[in-house]
Amino acid sequence: MAEAHQAVAFQFTVGPDGIDLQLSHEALRQVYLSGLHSWKKKFIRFKNGILNGVYPGSAPGFMLVLAGYLGRAHYLKVDPSLGLLVKLGRHVPVRYACRTDFTKKIAFGGVMVGTGLWIAIIFSMRTVLKGLLSWHGWMFAPHGKMTWQIRLWLVCILNIFSGMQTPMLYSFQNSLPHLPVPSVKDTMRRYLESVQPLLSDEEHRRMQSLALDFEKNLGPKLQWYLKLKSWWASNYVSDWWEEYIYLRGRGPIMVNSNYYVMDFLYAFPTHLQAARAGNIIHAIMLYRRKLDRAQIKPLMLQNTIPMCSSQYERMFNTSRIPGIETDTVQHMSDSRHIVVHHRGRYFKVWMFYDGRLLLPREIEQQMERILADTSEPQPGEETLAALTAGDRVPWACARNAYLRHGKNKKSLDTVEKAAFFVTLDDTEQRPESLDHYAKSLLHGKCYDRWFDKSINLIVFKNGTMGLNAEHSWADAPIVGHLWEQVLSMDPVKLGYTADGHCRGEPHPNLPGPQRLQWNIPPECQTMIANSLSVAVALANDVDSHIIPFSDFGKGLIKKYKISPDAFIQLALQLAHYRDKGKFCLTYEASMTRLYREGRTETVRSCTMESCAFVRPQGREEKLCLLTQAAKKHQQMYRLAMTGQGTDRHLFCLYVVSKYLGQDSPFLQEVLSEPWRLSTSQTPLQQGELFDLVNHPEYVTTGGGFGPVADDGYGVAYVIVGEKLINFHISSKCSSPETDSHRFGNNIRQAMLDMLNLFELDKKTLK
Repeated sequence: MAEAHQAVAFQFTVGPDGIDLQLSHEALRQVYLSGLHSWKKKFIRFKNGILNGVYPGSAPGFMLVLAGYLGRAHYLKVDPSLGLLVKLGRHVPVRYACRTDFTKKIAFGGVMVGTGLWIAIIFSMRTVLKGLLSWHGWMFAPHGKMTWQIRLWLVCILNIFSGMQTPMLYSFQNSLPHLPVPSVKDTMRRYLESVQPLLSDEEHRRMQSLALDFEKNLGPKLQWYLKLKSWWASNYVSDWWEEYIYLRGRGPIMVNSNYYVMDFLYAFPTHLQAARAGNIIHAIMLYRRKLDRAQIKPLMLQNTIPMCSSQYERMFNTSRIPGIETDTVQHMSDSRHIVVHHRGRYFKVWMFYDGRLLLPREIEQQMERILADTSEPQPGEETLAALTAGDRVPWACARNAYLRHGKNKKSLDTVEKAAFFVTLDDTEQRPESLDHYAKSLLHGKCYDRWFDKSINLIVFKNGTMGLNAEHSWADAPIVGHLWEQVLSMDPVKLGYTADGHCRGEPHPNLPGPQRLQWNIPPECQTMIANSLSVAVALANDVDSHIIPFSDFGKGLIKKYKISPDAFIQLALQLAHYRDKGKFCLTYEASMTRLYREGRTETVRSCTMESCAFVRPQGREEKLCLLTQAAKKHQQMYRLAMTGQGTDRHLFCLYVVSKYLGQDSPFLQEVLSEPWRLSTSQTPLQQGELFDLVNHPEYVTTGGGFGPVADDGYGVAYVIVGEKLINFHISSKCSSPETDSHRFGNNIRQAMLDMLNLFELDKKTLK
């Protein structure tokens, strides 16, 4: 382990002959290189800020506009400044006005006017682009059909994009439209339609009465405030959603909020824990460098429509900070270290040396040093992270009382300001036991992950690994984007030697990791133990089951002209009905990133059409009902994506009502309804990174989350390639109504039965 003197740039001693100053040239060199790196990063951010600020303008475009304007003025023999300097000259003293040649003044004025013209063109293009991106008629057109309106819209979009420079990650942010506020009337109509299959006729009439009263009385007043916010803020939902759904929750975020992402399903690049950590950490740091430089290509829907990139900003150097009433998200502009946890000890590992990022073999070298360290945890250190797994108020109290002074403050700051958190787990996880693997990523031992960090990388003893991510700062597709790039780099671009080590050589002079020091008093250790007991009870109650469904995939589903997502959602409805014998309120997460700072919206997947399909019917009628239900689901998904969903509007109306101190029986009842089936698709966003035809072993397992309701199911699924769909199912062992394995079997059978409807229909037609 590295000692403290390795980080000291100079030493001095006081003797009879005075002060003997001893400078460490190597340490000073590292200080200089660190400062140089910091200034380079500041310059890159400054440059990118300017480029994003003038996008879709560019330097060549500026020169073209300027040259064209000045050339035209010269040809027509007119004042290019449009009399601007003459007007300014009336207010400038003569002694200043006569110092410069009049021709140069005219040229300078022309440059000023030309620059103004260029800025006006930029804002005009941006306004036109924002207007074009606000139209979503293309999304509701029948598949394969293109109306003249869509053709005209597409031509305009492509013409604007054709003259632009290659966009950076945040180039489109100022051109994205604001999320529209639906009318109260439309939201009431959609809500009542969504609960109709779940209520009796009498219950539905009662809800109609409550909704009508809200629509006529309190609703318009609350809507006025929402409209005002939508004009003023970038997004009328996102800040309240982050605060009230995530940060103000006082229960544990482990299991209840955090989610996990898994490794390859079939590939095992190396059996060496330190080597796997070396490659993965290096790949993550390369991604962070691209993110800092905004060099990541912005995500484009159908390779044409830009999506919001704001959620990427807090991916690294971020930690959730506990508070008594609400948590906060702390984000640092830069961090040059990570924190590694192993067997109850914490180590600070610098990611840069000699002014450059550590290479994979050098990071492996640091991990080997940590694994070889035989020191014991300090009192209270081993289970310290259990505070992040338990209730938030005790964690906030313990942090303020015991961890904000002396060496504890220094060590805690090191953890919270790290680029990300790494756990070198002392257990092995294998694909033969995916259920145990998922539980380990979701909660581990409840004290060996720092659940407040934006990203926890967990590397197991046998070289398998995964992520645990905090949810408040961003949604799963953002972490999925990182993970896809990391997995694509690991075995192919970075690779390993024949004996499993990272490529390259160890560094002969690399300072080792630094052990973090703690002084945790007995009172704090008692609070840690209490939090651990809460977390262990929560973790032991999780029933997790993973299904790699390989009987068929989206390729076969699309042949029958059915949306794969709609097909899967209907299979989940059928499976749930077989599991419980009834329908339930169903949550499917949809994204609203077509709008600035958009996050998610809810698709209420249990519809009258889906219920009609699920109920026993004849085969021909059932196939017709399946098609109708799938079309209804697609329609609802499109409405959610285009800002015409139900739940975010109702949520914001409820927040406004609380600010005004006016209770609404309708809103209180709506927002108290439990989601007993919570679902989410994790889309594969960069399929081009994986050659699954020639290397099918590089399919990802996807990720999942804990159950939302005590008596419900959480289901995450990822569609991988053409032939694989992975399901991640969670529920609570304590509920007599749920069983994740039973529900998994029902999902598998529902998928096969639905496909059989099409296969039988195909045979009948033949």
